[in-house]
Amino acid sequence: MIDKLRNKYRLVILDDDTFEERASFRLNRFNVYMLLSVVSLLMAVGIFALIAFTPLKEYIPGYGSMDVRREVINLELRSDSLEQVVLRQEAWINNVRNILYGNVDTAPQSVVPTSVIYDTIDLERVPEEDLLLREEIENEQRYELVFSGQPNTGRTNIAQLNFFPPLKGYLTAGFNPREEHFGVDIVAPAGEPIKSILDGHVVFADWTVDAGYVIAVQHANDLISFYKHNSVLLKKVGNFVKAGDAIAIIGNSGEMTSGPHLHFELWHEGLPLNPEEYIVF
Repeated sequence: MIDKLRNKYRLVILDDDTFEERASFRLNRFNVYMLLSVVSLLMAVGIFALIAFTPLKEYIPGYGSMDVRREVINLELRSDSLEQVVLRQEAWINNVRNILYGNVDTAPQSVVPTSVIYDTIDLERVPEEDLLLREEIENEQRYELVFSGQPNTGRTNIAQLNFFPPLKGYLTAGFNPREEHFGVDIVAPAGEPIKSILDGHVVFADWTVDAGYVIAVQHANDLISFYKHNSVLLKKVGNFVKAGDAIAIIGNSGEMTSGPHLHFELWHEGLPLNPEEYIVF
């Protein structure tokens, strides 16, 4: 078998018309096999280099670059973050819409205490550990400074704020939640500017059927102020306003109005407050 591979052959190229010899090559089977193997190896290496080091690999199904995969992951993370932001904004808009249309439960909520059978408590039997704890606490508090003031609550903190009057005029209707009137009505001459009571960001500025042109401002301490029945809105959603900045013009817009006036509401943590307790109109 090996002898056959080494047998020599001559490859002659003749002219078909004159049978003149143009070229001749001395070959054997082993040289032919080696030549074909080298050519095949070079072709394989060339194809591999072409795919590995050129953008042609991106067109092969299932073979993508790391940059593309990294970009896809970043896009997925950004889309997830945007989805969360959109959900929070939708929840916020729904809360503001419920406040605008009065879909808020303002009834006081009472906490029903759990039933306790007081007859089973032995008041005369006090554990020794409890007595020692009481004595220790009394000794610690003996030299402490005691203030007679009441602890700060959310309403006390709000009362300490310096509110800017939204409008100087005559108060024609007061705060009456039983009749679903969650604010006050103020009458003033036409063209009077409506001003923001505190620093904040505008979270709503649009037309509603009942209240006409409405603008709402989100303040610190979970406070939201609403200004309704305006003729012109001077600010847009997202604008930052300072206390005393003009945000609208008094008007008579909307179905639930009988003349130029401002309907002003003040809400804290989803509950309406009486503006007369905090602002001098």
